[in-house]
Amino acid sequence: MATLLRSKLSNVATSVSNKSQAKMSGMFARMGFQAATDEEAVGFAHCDDLDMEHRQGLQMDILKSEGGEEGAEPPLEGDIHYQRDGTGPLPPSASKEMGGCSELSGQGKPKITAWEAGWNVTNAIQGMFVLGLPYAILHGGYLGLFLIIFAAVVCCYTGKILIACLYEENEDGEIVRVRDSYVDIANACCAPRFPTLGGRIVNVAQIIELVMTCILYVVVSGNLMYNSFPNLPVSQKSWSIIATAVLLPCAFLKNLKAVSKFSLLCTLAHFVINILVIAYCLSRARDWAWDKVKFYIDVKKFPISIGIIVFSYTSQIFLPSLEGNMQNPKEFHCMMNWTHIAACILKGLFALVAYLTWADETKEVITDNLPSTIRAVVNIFLVAKALLSYPLPFFAAVEVLERSLFQDGNRAFFPNCYGGDGRLKSWGLTLRCALVVFTLLMAIYVPHFALLMGLTGSLTGAGLCFLLPSLFHLKLLWRKLLWHHVFFDVAIFVIGGICSVSGFIHSLEGLIEAFRTNAED
Repeated sequence: MATLLRSKLSNVATSVSNKSQAKMSGMFARMGFQAATDEEAVGFAHCDDLDMEHRQGLQMDILKSEGGEEGAEPPLEGDIHYQRDGTGPLPPSASKEMGGCSELSGQGKPKITAWEAGWNVTNAIQGMFVLGLPYAILHGGYLGLFLIIFAAVVCCYTGKILIACLYEENEDGEIVRVRDSYVDIANACCAPRFPTLGGRIVNVAQIIELVMTCILYVVVSGNLMYNSFPNLPVSQKSWSIIATAVLLPCAFLKNLKAVSKFSLLCTLAHFVINILVIAYCLSRARDWAWDKVKFYIDVKKFPISIGIIVFSYTSQIFLPSLEGNMQNPKEFHCMMNWTHIAACILKGLFALVAYLTWADETKEVITDNLPSTIRAVVNIFLVAKALLSYPLPFFAAVEVLERSLFQDGNRAFFPNCYGGDGRLKSWGLTLRCALVVFTLLMAIYVPHFALLMGLTGSLTGAGLCFLLPSLFHLKLLWRKLLWHHVFFDVAIFVIGGICSVSGFIHSLEGLIEAFRTNAED
């Protein structure tokens, strides 16, 4: 009897130890896109990995229920703790089972409120790329304003149906969460014939969007500095090289703990800059060119504007983890409504007011239209924000590439880029530096903010926000959908596909032409 009692006490102690080890090391980002944790934080697109927390939490529930059973074996350490920061890499078996998730989880993990979730979504869809929206109005007029409203409505709807794909009805008629991420939804749609194809497509789209975002940050940094100090004998390409030299230490990043501290400050600074631009525009309200805003559209350039507008609304990639980390997931729909309504109003007003002020003189980055005395100050703040924002998508892209190509257990294409002590190998560091240099080369040869933004929005933005959510919703839940849901999904898929193809073709043509011009120069 005493032996049995000691055995049960030992198992309970083991279970408590495992649960303690599996507790979440931090909560999803309260500021910007990243998660500010004590050990590791990741960029907004890497938030798909955070969705694994829910699954791990379910595993800990099982541990709790089985902890008192005699002979119960504790899980492997790698199954609940991703050892990265100098403590060794994740074991292959755990990496294969958990998809390389780098976040800790378990019961008792902190949850975020609907307001905090709304702050994350607002940061995703109200970033500095709204500076390109007045340029979209230049080529679209009132139709461009309508598209800002339409994109908000559609992205809000597709965000909701994407979350609906995470849930299914069990045998008792209860709605339960059976999937954890965008990748899980994609794999479920392609199963059983191609069980991993959907996830690979989503990962590729995610990597493209992340790398293109990094390129845009370098482009906008060079553009803003060049237009802030036009009298200096420094070209835009040279400013881009200087910006990249500042960003090169990003290759040595092991986590985003230091960078995350600046996120809230950068976001608040950006809102202040937007207010300053609007205030200047309002001061010139008497000169607004209302007659310039027409229903006429530039057939050649308006498709590019579609990509710009869609790109400014992209947030679907991290919504599954956001909803999974909310205190009350039932408030998700309400949160999506007010965040997208607010974004629609603010973006529409900002784009219209800025275009009315400068009309046909509106530039790709609207701050370039400001007077030289104001422009330099505003642009320096924007450059600082761009440089501090660069590590987020860069680190997320590196994580996805390392997990897919170097750390995916037996399915990895290349040897692990981390040593046994968890340190990055020299050739792994070289690949990171090469990625930084690649963003520089793209920024040098195609220094066109609007074209790159339009291309990204048409390719990955429309795919992740319009096409895939509607397709997945039809595939997984079509038997339970009402006719008007089916109609909306089909309409969004068709319209999104047309806009995506049209915008991609025109953006690509513009980029090729710009590339040839730069090559000749």
